[in-house]
Amino acid sequence: MTAAIDWRTRVGSVWAEEWQRTDRIFAGLAPHLDAAIRTAAPAASFAALDIGCGAGTTAAALAAAHPDGRITGVDVSADLLAVARTRHDALTNLTFRHADALEAAADLAPLDLLVSRHGVMFFAEPEPAFARLRAATRPGGALVFSCFASIADNPWATLVAPAPAPSPHYTPGPFAFADTTRVATLLAASGWRDAQPQLVRFAYRVADSDDPVEEAFAFFARIGPAARALHDATPSERAGLAVLLRDRLAAQRNGAVIDFPAAAWIWTARATGELP
Repeated sequence: MTAAIDWRTRVGSVWAEEWQRTDRIFAGLAPHLDAAIRTAAPAASFAALDIGCGAGTTAAALAAAHPDGRITGVDVSADLLAVARTRHDALTNLTFRHADALEAAADLAPLDLLVSRHGVMFFAEPEPAFARLRAATRPGGALVFSCFASIADNPWATLVAPAPAPSPHYTPGPFAFADTTRVATLLAASGWRDAQPQLVRFAYRVADSDDPVEEAFAFFARIGPAARALHDATPSERAGLAVLLRDRLAAQRNGAVIDFPAAAWIWTARATGELP
């Protein structure tokens, strides 16, 4: 399980160091998400919040496309925000805030647009969280976010360990929103209407170099389910897992690159006229 506290500490620091590679793994998804956000954005001046903005890529794309918009990126990782500010300081309509997303939304209310690239699956209690986000949004305001589809559609997540057994209970983490029925129910209960998911399949590129197997191994050893499996293993188990991971990466190699199939949902919804 990956929770908010992890992003404030170890996980956030690692993603800040690896931001170029993490942007690369989402490069095939980004055009679809950015297009959905642009479609949902109001035509006139508006206020938007990027939830779990990370290194700022999605917030920056929105700010560049809508110079009259006021965009705030919020994240609990100070390290990721330092990267975001350095990368995007030229965008005068974009600011970044180190804060809890729910507190930031309340401070910035009323908002016209909420967006997120894979940043909403880590709330400890998602229904109250989305209700608070709805409360900070104007009636008719838009919500657009991406999240991973099923583990079966993302084989990079099971390179060294099988997928965990399905749980009837919500657990924060990368695949917490894979079940569209659960997410649709959650959004409806928390004050969002017209919720629609779009499935996007894309290439999850983990290496592009002269030694792609070692580059991909270095990435997976730090980020994702393989990193957790390696971390939790005993020394003897870890050695075997490392061999297995390198073998599977080598089998996926295509010249200088290593891509894995990946799939994500892009959700769009609108704030209801009444609070839940």
